Parts: sequence; structure tokens; C-alpha cells
Amino acid sequence: MTKAPEKKRFYSEGLHFECTGCGACCKLGGGFVYPSLEDVGFAARHLELSVTNFSKTYMELHEGQYVFKNDGDNCIFYGEKGCTIYDGRPSQCRTFPFWSANLKSQYRWKITEEECEGIGQGKLFSRDEIDDIRNQTSQTPSGPDPKLLMENSD
Repeated sequence: MTKAPEKKRFYSEGLHFECTGCGACCKLGGGFVYPSLEDVGFAARHLELSVTNFSKTYMELHEGQYVFKNDGDNCIFYGEKGCTIYDGRPSQCRTFPFWSANLKSQYRWKITEEECEGIGQGKLFSRDEIDDIRNQTSQTPSGPDPKLLMENSD
């Protein structure tokens, strides 16, 4: 049995990207960030807070999912100088713009490029690197189960 040839992707030759801190990704979808339980712990440690204090201060329920609070337009951690927890940001943020939804087609990538000034800049990511990043998370991760968040609060 022969293996089917790998599908040709528009990014087969790679894509350039370097975060410029412009904050466009912090505003996508109304600024909603759906962190995993691991992401919450990581961000809390970055801010030197317990998970309980971090959750009470920076998280809220949105449609049954815990999300980082936002002001209706931006993630709560987006400030005048960009992301205030950049080194502790969740996987949803670390993997942007290489989300499956953005890589679905060249058209979708161009739409994302119009929002993000870092696309086309900096490092050339190979197809394999892009696929590895894309497979780490999705554009709309489910976020932590609210019950688990409270059980693992410290």
C-alpha cells in the first residue's frame, strides 16, 4: 500500500512572522482568551499570584467558559505597551497567527495579515514548524472546566 501524497499547502515554503507587539491579536473576537488550566497556572506564576487570586482578579465566566476578563474590545492584559504578561501568555496567544482557522486557506491568511503587522516580517517558519505550532491549540480552545479551575486553585 502506498502512502497518499501530502497535501500541498499555501505555506509549504514557509511563512515569515515576528510579533511586533501591535496588539491586533489581543483584540480579535472581542479580546476573548480561553486559557487552559495549565495556562492559568503559568500566568498566575508569572504575576506571582496564587491561581485563586489570579482567577478572582483576572477571569470571568463567558458562555460557560472561563476566560480572561476583557474590556469589550481587548484582553485585560493588553496595555499601552502591549501585552503585560507577554512572557506568561497562554498558548492561544503564543501560537497566533498559526491557528488552524488562519491557515485554512491563503485567503484566510491574507485576512489575518491585514490585522497583524508581524505577518511577513522576521523569521521564516518552515511548514513543519507551522504545523507543529498549529497543532498545539485551536483558534477557539474550550478553556478550563470551571469545576477544575476551583479544585486546582492553589
